[in-house]
Amino acid sequence: MIIQVERNFLELKDLKNLKEKRSDEKSFVVKKIIPDFQLNKFFYKQVGKKYKWVDRLVWSDERWIKYISDKNLETYVISKSNELVGFFELLYNPEFNDTEISYFGLLDEYIGKGIGSYALSTALKKAFSRNIKRVWLHTCTLDHPNALKNYLARGMTVFKRESIKILEN
Repeated sequence: MIIQVERNFLELKDLKNLKEKRSDEKSFVVKKIIPDFQLNKFFYKQVGKKYKWVDRLVWSDERWIKYISDKNLETYVISKSNELVGFFELLYNPEFNDTEISYFGLLDEYIGKGIGSYALSTALKKAFSRNIKRVWLHTCTLDHPNALKNYLARGMTVFKRESIKILEN
């Protein structure tokens, strides 16, 4: 079956426009990790299974290793009391002096607890630490229903919209 998907591209051009959300809990830790393709692969599969993240499911280990070895890619893991909570990937593009939040998400048991707002605020601040012109990402109607709301609530603005058709398995 073919389904219609709405995709929104959002950006934040200045960190001063961030509407930061802090965590009420002090036990959350966001840490940049040493490249580990197994961890990126784990999060991609676990977070993405509900949202039809399928592009990378066919990747070989060699392709994963090449991807996470990119010097412009940083992966951050969110944890609580040494339990994995979620992750985000920041992909810096020196040609345009911007950073894409290429993947962002939480494990199921942590969704709906306000962690996503805090994690996104942290991701945006980490991205701007490179002194870039903007941070951008895209989301679609297959993602969590609160994803777009969270991005807008943090101060991001839509700069492009498109409608695409995909084959649903």
